[in-house]
Amino acid sequence: MARGTIARSTRAQAPRLFEDLAKFFHGLLRDLADPYRPELHYMRGPGPRWHAKHAGSQELRMMPALVRVRVKR
Repeated sequence: MARGTIARSTRAQAPRLFEDLAKFFHGLLRDLADPYRPELHYMRGPGPRWHAKHAGSQELRMMPALVRVRVKR
């Protein structure tokens, strides 16, 4: 009697193992071939509305240009 239950449980595990492996490979393939690239959708900098709002304050943030100075030795 015990032998019959062992055989059934082994047979029941085989399709489940195949199903789990199929799900794993399907998910792996889906993730590798995913065309969505979030870095293409991120904002790359301030837009025109921000520039219009902060147009007057740019004069305060401007740094003087660096000038080359020759030093006599």
